[in-house]
Amino acid sequence: MVDNRLLVPLSETPTVRQTVGYAVQTGLEDADELEVHLVVALPYDAEVPEGEQQISEAKQLLSKATRWAAEDAGNADVTLETDVLGTDEYLFGPRDYADVFGSYADEHDVDRIVLDPEYKPGVTSSILQPLERELDAVGLPYDEAAVERPARHERLIGDGTERFDRYFALFWISFGFYLVLGDPTYWFDLVTGVAVAGIVSFSLANVTFSFPLHRVESPLRTLRFAIYIPYLLWEIVRANVAISYVILRPSMPIEPVVTRVNARVRSGLPLLALANSITLTPGTLTVRANDQRLIVHTLIPSAREDLFEGSLERAVRFVFNGRAAARIPTPQERGDAEIVGGDEL
Repeated sequence: MVDNRLLVPLSETPTVRQTVGYAVQTGLEDADELEVHLVVALPYDAEVPEGEQQISEAKQLLSKATRWAAEDAGNADVTLETDVLGTDEYLFGPRDYADVFGSYADEHDVDRIVLDPEYKPGVTSSILQPLERELDAVGLPYDEAAVERPARHERLIGDGTERFDRYFALFWISFGFYLVLGDPTYWFDLVTGVAVAGIVSFSLANVTFSFPLHRVESPLRTLRFAIYIPYLLWEIVRANVAISYVILRPSMPIEPVVTRVNARVRSGLPLLALANSITLTPGTLTVRANDQRLIVHTLIPSAREDLFEGSLERAVRFVFNGRAAARIPTPQERGDAEIVGGDEL
């Protein structure tokens, strides 16, 4: 009978190798026989366009972690189990991950979880601190691996090519924005725009982008964003007409409700773009955006229906992930939209 069972959630971090070693070492200190469950929890279910790639990357990581654990175990009696979690559901924030880990731990009689301090379960930033609170809430024992954490310099360093890409991108973004505010046909605005964009790119390029700029994907995203702007303007005009029609009717048939939409876009810039696009469209107002979960106030039924149909969500996915990523069920079809407050409750 196995004396000790550990659950080790994995993600691609600088300290994942050390975490696996820590789990094996501390587990063998407490028992002669050890069972280590190495798992990867996916933020997307298998049916979305990202699902296949996520599963492939998860299996590669599990394969590496299995080799690491075997090396650290040596001749000790250690059983290794691997699994990919979240393939049949959509995980949003720390509570969802804690529930998944708790269910897995109950099913496999896991004694405790060993957490990587840099754990990033498919999101843009580590969530260890809130995850710890959620694990406490579900009553699951955990231990943070004692590892050497790397200094965080990623946003301030880069090779010469990457720095040039940042300067170049920020220069044209700043220059374009300056001309939108000014007159692109006036020579003085062109000259001052170049000067201002140069100053902005030189001063802020190293701290503006938190992700590397891909030489192919970044221009494609810019082109897709240019296509997205007219579509967004059309949605704004269409929503204005709908709101005007309601306001001009003597009965004023408004139905203000608060809705929750679990958007299948990554947190960070894509989520920000979607939340602001929803707010710019009359009849809808994004109240809160957190962990890909949007709280939106809708004023009229047609605005709520448009939100639940997910047209803006698909458009934002198109901008950041391409045409294939836009082929996705609506929030209503996949059960990711609900009314949480208002007259219809």
